[in-house]
Amino acid sequence: VLLAAAVCTKAGKAIVSRQFVEMTRTRIEGLLAAFPKLMNTGKQHTFVETESVRYVYQPMEKLYMVLITTKNSNILEDLETLRLFSRVIPEYCRALEENEISEHCFDLIFAFDEIVALGYRENVNLAQIRTFTEMDSHEEKVFRAVRETQEREAKAEMRRKAKELQQARRDAERQGKKAPGFGGFGSSAVSGGTTAAMITETIIETEKPKVAPAPARPSGPSKALKLGAKGKEVDNFVDKLKSEGENIMTSVGKRSTEAAKVLAPPVNMESVHMKIEEKISLTCGRDGGLQNMELHGMIMLHISDEKFARIRLHVENEDKRGVQLQTHPNVDKKLFTAESQIGLKNPEKSFPINSDVGVLKWRLQTTEESFIPLTINCWPSESGNSCDVNIEYELQEESLELNDVVITIPLPSGVGAPVIGEIDGEYRHDSRRNLLEWCLPVIDAKTKSGSLEFSIAGQPSDFFPVQVSFVSKKNYCNIQVTKVTQVDGNSPVRFSTETTFLVDKYEIL
Repeated sequence: VLLAAAVCTKAGKAIVSRQFVEMTRTRIEGLLAAFPKLMNTGKQHTFVETESVRYVYQPMEKLYMVLITTKNSNILEDLETLRLFSRVIPEYCRALEENEISEHCFDLIFAFDEIVALGYRENVNLAQIRTFTEMDSHEEKVFRAVRETQEREAKAEMRRKAKELQQARRDAERQGKKAPGFGGFGSSAVSGGTTAAMITETIIETEKPKVAPAPARPSGPSKALKLGAKGKEVDNFVDKLKSEGENIMTSVGKRSTEAAKVLAPPVNMESVHMKIEEKISLTCGRDGGLQNMELHGMIMLHISDEKFARIRLHVENEDKRGVQLQTHPNVDKKLFTAESQIGLKNPEKSFPINSDVGVLKWRLQTTEESFIPLTINCWPSESGNSCDVNIEYELQEESLELNDVVITIPLPSGVGAPVIGEIDGEYRHDSRRNLLEWCLPVIDAKTKSGSLEFSIAGQPSDFFPVQVSFVSKKNYCNIQVTKVTQVDGNSPVRFSTETTFLVDKYEIL
C-alpha cells in the first residue's frame, strides 16, 4: 500500500506531500526528515527500508520525489508509479525548484490524486491525468454564454431605464414641478423621485463621462449611495478573481476589453437606430481546403420616438456570393422583393417602441475557398528534437478591417516557452494553458499579410487546432440600410447605424 507521495529537499524538508492513508503531520515530517540520513550515497539503489516503511525515491536536480510505502508493497509497481509521479511534475512546473513546486502545489496534489486512490495505483497515463485535471465542461461553457447574454441584456435595460428616468426628471424641471415618483424606489413620490434622479445621474455618468457641474446631493442617508457601494463590492470581487488567475469573460466570442471599446455604440444614437450584426463560424483543414463556413447576419431596429414608428427602411444589397435573405413575418415581403424596402404588411401599424426588433436576417453557407475572409497557413517542420513553426495570415477580403485579431496556437506541455524568431505584431505566452497568442491590433488592406516564426520542442500535430478571433465595424456581406423614410409623405428620417462582425468559431484543424 502506498502511504504518501512527497517532493522534498535533500535535507528532508517537505515541499509538497500527499498522504493516501490517515497520517498526522508530525508523523510524515518525521519520516521525511529521517529519509536523507538513511540513504547510502555510495550505492546505486532507488529505495531504502526501515523497520516499518520503505522509501522509493528518484533524484530531480536539487530535490527528491519520494514514495513512502509499506514493506510488503510490490516494489516493481512502486517504481513504475514513481516514474509516473516524476513525469507529472514537469507538466505543471517550468523549473524543478522549491519556489516553483510551492507555487503549483495544488495542481500537483490534484494530479497525485488521479494516480493513487486510497493507497492503490490507478490505471492511468499522463494524457489521461491531464484531461482529468483540466475538467473541461461543455455545460459550463453553455452556462457562461447564457449568463453573459443575460448580463448584457440587463445592462442594456438598465441604460434604457436610466435614460427614461433622466428624461422624466428634465421634463419635470422644465415645467417647474417636482420630479414624479417611481414605484419601488421610495415610500413617497418626492423621496422616490430624488432617489431615482440620483441613480440616473450615477448610471449616466459612468456610462459616458462628461464635463458637467456636479448634481446637488441631498443631506442624510440615501438608498442610491448604498446601491453604488454594492456595485463597488461586485467590482472588488471580480478584481480579486482576476488577481487569483481566473479568466473573467466579459463578452461572447472571446472578445477582450479592447474589442468592447472598438464596438462601443455610437455616441449620438438617433431616435431610429439600427444594429447590423454578423457572426461567422468557419473550419479549415491544416493542408488547405474549407471544410465549412457559415455566416449569420441580422438587422435589429430600435425606435425610441413614437413620431418615427411608421417608417420604411431602404436596404442596399451588394452581395454577390448568393446570401439567403429572410424578412420578419410581419414585414411586407413583396415590397422588399420589388423595391428592397422593409415596411410592415399593414402600413397603418407601427413598429414597437423602445425595443430591439429583428426585421431582416441572412445566412451564407459555403465550402468555396475564395470566400474565406482571413486565411491562416501554419507550417510546423521538425528539426532534431525541436520543431520550427512558420505561421502566416493573409486578408483575402480587402474591404474588411479586422480589429483586435488574436491567433491562438496550442503548444506541447512541459517543454518551456517558445523561442520567437521574426514576428509581425506582438505575442503572449500563456504557460498555464500552454498557448501562444499572436496579437495584431488591425488587419486591413495596408497590413493584409504577416508572419510569425518560433521554435519549441514538439511534434507537428501539437500545434493544431489554430483558433482565430477578431471584431470588425464593417460587415462581411455588403448589406446596408441607406435611407429611412416615413410611410406618410415619404419624408427622410435621421437614423444611426451600429455595425458589428464577430467570430463564433474560426478554427484550422
